[in-house]
Amino acid sequence: MIRILFVCHGNICRSPMAEFVMKDLVKKAGREDEFYIESAATSTEELGNPVHYGTRSILAKHGISCNGKFARQMTRADYDDFDLLIAMDHRNLRNMERFTGGDPEGKVRLLMDYTDRPGEVADPWYTGDFRATWNDVLDGCVGLLEDL
Repeated sequence: MIRILFVCHGNICRSPMAEFVMKDLVKKAGREDEFYIESAATSTEELGNPVHYGTRSILAKHGISCNGKFARQMTRADYDDFDLLIAMDHRNLRNMERFTGGDPEGKVRLLMDYTDRPGEVADPWYTGDFRATWNDVLDGCVGLLEDL
């Protein structure tokens, strides 16, 4: 089983979007039994909060539910528990490497590295543009699934 953890700053916008988009993609591909997928935050700011209404809304428009998801913080143990830890941006990547004490096994990556336009997933917290985030996350998750 391939275990994937998506990570962003607060675990209410980008990383839960990636978690539920990826779950939807693997389900549609008939590969649910091959994956375990979660998401987490690098900060404590949103711990226990539900997914942001903008993320919930755009997921719902695509027939994807994120009910029951609440923000949690990444732990050191996550490095051992997951095969891939996928960051939404470079700041997340740096923070994740602090949690893990580096990345000796090469598990920490950027989601957009699985696309033909590497960079960072658009952050709707600052822009309010959840559609741009959706496009980045979808492209990244499709590329990641193809890679796996």
